[in-house]
Amino acid sequence: MKNIKIQTLAKLWSAVLLAGLLSACSTSPLPPPDKPVPPRTKAPMPKPYKVLGEWYQPLPSAESYKERGLASWYGRDFHGRRTSNGETYNMFAMTAAHKTLPLGTFVRIQNLDNDKTIVVRVNDRGPFVRGRIIDLSYTAARELDVVGPGTARVEVVALETPDLSGTPSKPSLNHPDLYMTGNFSIQVGSFSTRQNALTLKSRMDDLNQDVRIMEYNDGERTFYRVWVGRLKTMDQAKKSEAALIQKGYDNAFVVAE
Repeated sequence: MKNIKIQTLAKLWSAVLLAGLLSACSTSPLPPPDKPVPPRTKAPMPKPYKVLGEWYQPLPSAESYKERGLASWYGRDFHGRRTSNGETYNMFAMTAAHKTLPLGTFVRIQNLDNDKTIVVRVNDRGPFVRGRIIDLSYTAARELDVVGPGTARVEVVALETPDLSGTPSKPSLNHPDLYMTGNFSIQVGSFSTRQNALTLKSRMDDLNQDVRIMEYNDGERTFYRVWVGRLKTMDQAKKSEAALIQKGYDNAFVVAE
């Protein structure tokens, strides 16, 4: 009789243990508490910078940026020099200079005259000359057929803007110096016919300035560009440009060789 009671108690205890195990197996463990998500750090407003007496305020974001205007290009004379984000300018890379877009922004540029389109990365500041919104590297300009005429009507659309809330991998310079010194001239005309360029040159010769015709072939067409002056600083070039405009050469603009 005593053994029967012991066996009965053992069975009951085993049943209790089994029920506990089954209950533990059927219950999912509680998830760990969610970690608090820190608020996204808002990018600070970039510092304004001053070039040739004018102040420029870089944009905190390139979101929804779209603009139409003139594009130009800069080439060999600046190859190997420092750009505004600390990189080395490579005329054969697909890059561009812009006055206010965040450095590192990728933009799509469409030539409105021939519908050619490219994508470049903004790594420099400029162009600090009249009427232009973006300056292309030599290779980017060649892809858009801008090298020959020197400028082209374009549309610039921002595709991607860098995250400026973190620490930049390279220094950003408030005062871009790439454009301040170099070899500059003033282009007063670009023609597909040499005689038209010679006619303009003969008129310009009366100004007693260094007037020359720069011939360029892009593989399909030849352009005859009339350039005036040989200047060493952007400040001198802008003054010469203004003087020529006052004399009636409304299409005059600075070119960086």
